[in-house]
Amino acid sequence: MKSEIAVYLKITFIVFFSTFILWMPFLLNIDSWFGLHFSNVDFATVYQNYDGLLYIVPAKTLYNLKAISNLNLELNLSPTYFAAHLPLYPILIRTLAPLVGFLKSSLLVTLLSSVGLATVFYSFLKTFNLTKAPFILTIIVVLFPRLYVVRSVGSPETLFILLVLSSILFFEKKQYIVAGIFGALSVMTKTPGILLVVAYGFVFVERMIKEKRFSFNWLWIGFIGLGPLLVSTIYWVGYGDFLAYFHSGDNIHLISPYAVFNAEAKWVGTVWLDDILFYYALYIFTVLTLWNTKFRSFFYFTAVFLAATLFVQHRDIARYSLPIWPFAAIAFEKFFTSKRFLILSVLLFPGILLYAWNFMLHNYLPVSDWTAFL
Repeated sequence: MKSEIAVYLKITFIVFFSTFILWMPFLLNIDSWFGLHFSNVDFATVYQNYDGLLYIVPAKTLYNLKAISNLNLELNLSPTYFAAHLPLYPILIRTLAPLVGFLKSSLLVTLLSSVGLATVFYSFLKTFNLTKAPFILTIIVVLFPRLYVVRSVGSPETLFILLVLSSILFFEKKQYIVAGIFGALSVMTKTPGILLVVAYGFVFVERMIKEKRFSFNWLWIGFIGLGPLLVSTIYWVGYGDFLAYFHSGDNIHLISPYAVFNAEAKWVGTVWLDDILFYYALYIFTVLTLWNTKFRSFFYFTAVFLAATLFVQHRDIARYSLPIWPFAAIAFEKFFTSKRFLILSVLLFPGILLYAWNFMLHNYLPVSDWTAFL
């Protein structure tokens, strides 16, 4: 028991310390850092990284139209636009804001969610005996470049992945009520959480075909449907519009298979898309590898989520596909925990840091008046 607590403390320390490393050049106000120029930025740049500040608006106003208007935002955005930013992450920001303020709360919620994600993933590996090196694989997962960035700025991604993993963990333990509750919370964080219903549905259909039976306990998964219902209720109270999410603007990027390969698309805007092919290759290979796993929700969730991701027309496929990454690590755990990969990781880590710093230096929302976010 003590040894397990020690492992969780180590994981927590690594998450905190690695985040602090990314924050260091912004905290120290050094002019140049390994060739990157930080002379005109400070820690405010971390707060400004997309989409952290945008979530602070619903955190402060709870989607109330008048309250949003009273913020006098310098952003040229409709108040309804913020319905695209689902409520669970803002609610958590609002909960901690009396202690540290809204800006710090947005980072603190992300940081605590990242610790939760890492510890739940480690427990996931241990519970189902998925690898002989759960600690190493957990560290590999949390240092994945795109995940490393989003867990170091204001972002709901780590909270979302934490809730998805928690739901699948309890689903495989046949605790369907708890799986449904976590699934509902995931939908209240990001809309793709609803794909859990589809994945679990496939699992149940497969069981009915193979075992010729139906269990009424499976129906508890229907709790996931409470997620979008609660979100719409919150929007009805705040906006007076039960379907405000669908009226929030251009936030549904599902177009057609491989639609991202279109430089003229609004959310693509570049021909430099080679890396996306590698993400697709990794995750397609993940689905194929998990085909024969006895944990059927692993396979169906990755397959369903990947199928949806293939339709996304957005340059940031690396972020959209992040919920599949833990399952890719599980599928290829022998490779990711091998000595050769660990050597590669050590050699590559400086590059990961430079990638993350460079990304954070340029992926931010310009702000001249901070009043609305304080």
